[in-house]
Amino acid sequence: MKYFTHVDSPLGTMLLVSNGSSLTGLYFVGQKYVAQPAEDWIQTEVAQPFPDVKRQLAEYFAGERRTFHLPLSFEGTPFQQRVWRAIAAIPCGETISYGALARSVGAPRSVRAAGAATGRNPISLVVPCHRVVGSDGSLTGYAGGLDRKQRLLALETSDGGSVRESRPAAELQGPLRF
Repeated sequence: MKYFTHVDSPLGTMLLVSNGSSLTGLYFVGQKYVAQPAEDWIQTEVAQPFPDVKRQLAEYFAGERRTFHLPLSFEGTPFQQRVWRAIAAIPCGETISYGALARSVGAPRSVRAAGAATGRNPISLVVPCHRVVGSDGSLTGYAGGLDRKQRLLALETSDGGSVRESRPAAELQGPLRF
């Protein structure tokens, strides 16, 4: 069974999707690859973990939260899931290149595949794919739009926009939050 609700954010309305116990989707309405509620999905405000998601999102957008602590469940290929787990390990206020991301999941020659998996990330913000940038630091590819990506990165930095490049990819393989 799938549940869904919407929440307003400073960057637009977001769609939340749950399996009743874990967050399975968090999308900006209108973004590329956004899930479309099916007829058998139930719209509700109270399915788990929606109340916690809404509270933590409000704290994040208010600048009071840098990490999320939510139960997550991914629906994707094993490779996509490896990429999403590596993305989840990128610290707030830091970025990593698509090449470094590919290396961190043991597929150094699969930069495009890592990029494609990043674009299909079903749990944006919580799994911060906006922190993945081009090899030269440029803001490239974000399913929610480059304007949102720039605003999210600015929100996460104390000086309003100067993002540090992340640690080497090998250091991203520490404990994960889900």
